[in-house]
Formats: sequence, structure tokens, C-alpha cells
Amino acid sequence: MWLVVGLGNPGPEYEATRHNIGQLVVDQLAKSNSAKWSSHKSRCDIAEFKLGVGIDAASVIVAKSKSYMNESGGPVKALANFYKVELANIIILHDELDIPFAAIRSKIAGGDNGHNGLKSLTSSFGSADYLRVRLGIGRPPGQQDPGDFVLKQFASAEKKELLDFILRGADCVESLITQGLERTQSAFNS
Repeated sequence: MWLVVGLGNPGPEYEATRHNIGQLVVDQLAKSNSAKWSSHKSRCDIAEFKLGVGIDAASVIVAKSKSYMNESGGPVKALANFYKVELANIIILHDELDIPFAAIRSKIAGGDNGHNGLKSLTSSFGSADYLRVRLGIGRPPGQQDPGDFVLKQFASAEKKELLDFILRGADCVESLITQGLERTQSAFNS
């Protein structure tokens, strides 16, 4: 069993912002695998599907917390506990300021680098030993505050590349589940 969580903020005003790129990718995963969203008592929306065929197919739950980014740890931990998903089988997708727009990096563990969603998850789980798909949004231009930058929608030029970025993010998650971290890093860490 795998739990794939797209970090972001709830509500239509945040839907298409840089901070919600993780949720945009899990939306695509659900769509690509014909999975329907439903509400779960953990305060998350979830969609379930199988990845692969036959006996080796992996059970996957994609999730979006209904809480704000900085409070996402509690609902995600409750969901992981409900489905008895091991920390090693949890993949967190999040926006990353320190890599260029549309670049993707996967890794396991590490610090939170000031990311409040990761901070909340690590605090709730008591460990940072979960898989991560870091989705590059780049640094804010000029003196713009990073907090404001992440809550803005993508720029016009970025919007032209956004669908491809989201599709590659979904492919990266599927590769982590079916191919493992090392192969995925070789294929996607550009």
C-alpha cells in the first residue's frame, strides 16, 4: 500500500497557486488512473487505484489534506494510520523554491528547508524518513517575499509548460512506486 500526498492549501483561491503544485499532480494521478475523489474522516480527500497488473499491482491512495499547509501533518498521519501505511511507503509532493521552475527531484528524508508543510509532517510523524517529490517553482523575482510568491498563480510563460510539468510529476510518482528511488532519481532528477 502506498500513500501519495499532494501538499497545498484548501479552497478555490489557492487551487492554481505555486504552493499547490503537489495537489495539481495528485489530481492528475487520480485522473490518469480513473480514480474518483471522496472525503475521508481523516480530513483528507482521497482517491484509490491500482498501479500495475495482476498480483504485483500496487495499491495506491492519493490524498489532499483539507487543512492548510502548515497543519497538514495531523490529517496525513491520521490517514496513514487508518490504512496502516509504513513511513517508507509515503510519498509527499511539494513545491520547492530552491530548484528551477519545472525541475523535479526525488529523495528520501532530509530537512524541511523552511517549508511549513514538511515541518508539520515531520513533527506529526516524529520522523522525516518519507519519500519526497520536490516540484521546482523557482525563486521569486527581485525582492518579492517568498511567502507571497508561493501563493500567487503561475506566470503566463510558466502556464505554457505547466501541464507537461504536472504530467512529469505524475510519471515520477509512478516510477517511485514501480521502479524505486534510485532508478527514479536517474530518470527524473534533472
